[in-house]
Amino acid sequence: MAEGQVNASLDVEDESEEEDEGGGLDAKKLILFAVIPLLIIGAGAGAYFMGVFDKGDETQQHAGADAHGGEKDKHGGDAHAGTAFLEIPDMIVNLSSSDGQPRYLRLKVQLELKDEMEKASVEKVMPRVVDQFQTYLRELRVRDLRGSAGIYRLQMELLSRVNAAAYPVEVQDVLFQEILIQ
Repeated sequence: MAEGQVNASLDVEDESEEEDEGGGLDAKKLILFAVIPLLIIGAGAGAYFMGVFDKGDETQQHAGADAHGGEKDKHGGDAHAGTAFLEIPDMIVNLSSSDGQPRYLRLKVQLELKDEMEKASVEKVMPRVVDQFQTYLRELRVRDLRGSAGIYRLQMELLSRVNAAAYPVEVQDVLFQEILIQ
């Protein structure tokens, strides 16, 4: 009988150890299956928005330029001397507001162009570009500009509008110098 009591107490201890290990595994499983994937997804999204994945496209574009007689500088690298930047006059616009409180957006932007000849072409249609920007910006609400996604949408919309206004010239990028919301 004493032997039966010893076996019973051993069985109870084994069950309690298994429960402790099971509890420890739950926390490990939580970390393994919830926290780590979230970190990986977050890192991937951050890399995407920082343009890490665009490098392949850039490499292909440079390879294409070299195949078609792209210029090289004295160190053997691609010459970017042709790139031109055009400053858009500072814009201050009233934002749409549902609460009646006046809100303002101050925006300072530069356009990136392929070369100086395109810069001169865009300067000729600058009133049209400013008009396109102004009419779009006045319809924005403060919530449209929140976070990096809002600023990215703004950048893409301005790029689309400037390319429509300056056609056939293609603006490469819209570069924000200052964004201020009051």
